[in-house]
Amino acid sequence: MDFDVKDKGLVDKGRLRVEWAEQSMPVLRSIKRRFASEKPLAGIRMAACLHVTTETAALAQTLQAGGADLRICASNPLSTQDDVAAFLSISEGIPVFAIKGEDKETYYRHIHNALEHFPQVTMDDGADLVGILHSERKELLADVIGGTEETTTGVIRLRSMAEKGVLQYPIVAVNDADSKHLFDNRYGTGQSTVDGIIRATNRLLAGANFVVSGYGWCGRGLSMRASGMGAKVIVTEIDPLRALEAVMDGYQVMSMEKAAPIADFFCTLTGDIHVLRKEHFEMMKDGAIVCNSGHFNVEINLDELREMSSSVRKMRDFVEEFSLKNGKRIYVLGEGRLINLAAAEGHPSSVMDMSFANQALCSEYIVKNHASLKKQVYRVPMDIDREIARLKLASMGIEIDSLTAEQDAYLHSWEMGT
Repeated sequence: MDFDVKDKGLVDKGRLRVEWAEQSMPVLRSIKRRFASEKPLAGIRMAACLHVTTETAALAQTLQAGGADLRICASNPLSTQDDVAAFLSISEGIPVFAIKGEDKETYYRHIHNALEHFPQVTMDDGADLVGILHSERKELLADVIGGTEETTTGVIRLRSMAEKGVLQYPIVAVNDADSKHLFDNRYGTGQSTVDGIIRATNRLLAGANFVVSGYGWCGRGLSMRASGMGAKVIVTEIDPLRALEAVMDGYQVMSMEKAAPIADFFCTLTGDIHVLRKEHFEMMKDGAIVCNSGHFNVEINLDELREMSSSVRKMRDFVEEFSLKNGKRIYVLGEGRLINLAAAEGHPSSVMDMSFANQALCSEYIVKNHASLKKQVYRVPMDIDREIARLKLASMGIEIDSLTAEQDAYLHSWEMGT
């Protein structure tokens, strides 16, 4: 079997870590049991470009149980867990093309490897695989019936493709499901980003000025967790409504120009390019720590930072020191890539349980309904979204109320006033 992993000897370690993760993923386990019985993905060729983590392995096993012929590549060069890649490839028979720390050439070669079995369904996290299909591998598009997208950045790219008439098959935006972004983006990103920063630096957050750039769901989550660790959170935004919300939530809000000279930590979570750039680096205090928890490493203009530096050295794992020509030092974590996956292990399994339940059920939805779908980006159907939330509550032993017949009638009527 064709695959490319770092070390085949890591299989047993990967097996145990996947088992540990799966214990906190009851919703995906229930879907896996049904998939094994019904085989809704029987014979469907799938290519998945995802973070190769223990939680992704649980998703892969679920898709395989449903009958899918699956190949996986990494959606980020630093997020791969090599033991998981070995376990899936060797023990589970799912070809994985991913090595932690792979260079850019290898990263894109692995995407092409994942596409080599002519996929009918794509599963993406950032839309790199979809981008390659639409630019360099157009000959494969005829076989593709649909796909899913995991993250905010990817959805932005895909909606742009759809608006410009470029997108050649329907995509379901898993990121837009309430059972995904309200929990994964907020609670998952919040906890795992703080985890990654602390693992990389072993620095104290309490009392530090901590800039969160972007107050979407990920920014909200990080602000909450950094504040909980005692940091003095400063939010930067370009959207007046989100900025106002941050103010009402109790955070300082200011421009990056004003925040740059006073902050100890900076974390970008915008999905946009060059949020931190030359004019900000020039104003930062000596020893400022800079990282990113948006999808791509473009949020920090590392090229400008290198040009401003007289030397660069690795201080410790995932920490690079840029010595500026003005004598100050700036520390970049995880090469500017997702710090929660570069230096830590990504989101907790219990959160990814809902995100990947969406992936599994939306793959089934695409296979069943692709003939009626247009070449555009769709929201996750509400019945799937609510069912995942219901299953999650049930797994936690939580019961909720339901409408009485009288209440339901009232909500669907107009006659009864005050």
